[in-house]
Amino acid sequence: MEVVFDVEARREVQEAAAYYEDCREGLGEAFLQAVENGVEQVRSHPLTWHPLKGHFRRYLVSRFPYGIIYALHEKKIYVAAVMHLKRKPDYWRNRTPWGKS
Repeated sequence: MEVVFDVEARREVQEAAAYYEDCREGLGEAFLQAVENGVEQVRSHPLTWHPLKGHFRRYLVSRFPYGIIYALHEKKIYVAAVMHLKRKPDYWRNRTPWGKS
């Protein structure tokens, strides 16, 4: 199944990786690997993870306080956000390929 990232979700991944790399050398790369592993898990088993309101589900990223927020849309996995779990929980809600959820 193809995975499509929202432009803002990609930016969130890059910013979080840069932040972790600034904290400790190699930690940014570990974050990127954890997100990549999470995306592969979602790709393999898209209906497994916790459903949220509307069409969305959340995969919890290993080792980091982040969730991959995604929905199935037209035989694709749409990643709306890669969000820190302790910040503004619904900020991503309008990032959908089908309009407001």
